[in-house]
Amino acid sequence: MAAHRTAPSSQPAPVSLARVVTTGLAIAIRVTPKSSRDSVDGVETRGERTALKVRVRAAPEDGKANAAVAELVARFLDLPKSQAALTAGHTSRDKTVTVSGDGDALRRHLDAKLGSMS
Repeated sequence: MAAHRTAPSSQPAPVSLARVVTTGLAIAIRVTPKSSRDSVDGVETRGERTALKVRVRAAPEDGKANAAVAELVARFLDLPKSQAALTAGHTSRDKTVTVSGDGDALRRHLDAKLGSMS
């Protein structure tokens, strides 16, 4: 009897939600601006990208939404807002926020915060 083999998936593995960088932890973000509230809504996978879903009340003008996103991520991780900065995606809904500090410890903290949401 021939062994059954599963065909390799034609879809690439999702890009990780967060990656350790030299300055801390870079977190992929998917933003909904002009929302009725500021909130972190969990994790979303869209195609090849896995991202933290966030909503901010600020409008995407004059950097207001970008500043609100960085501040919200810092607050979600129980950190001072000065530790979070938008590092990519300034004009896109898909952004990267880099949180400064010990990247491995920040990743564990992010995982714990996300685990407590479910």
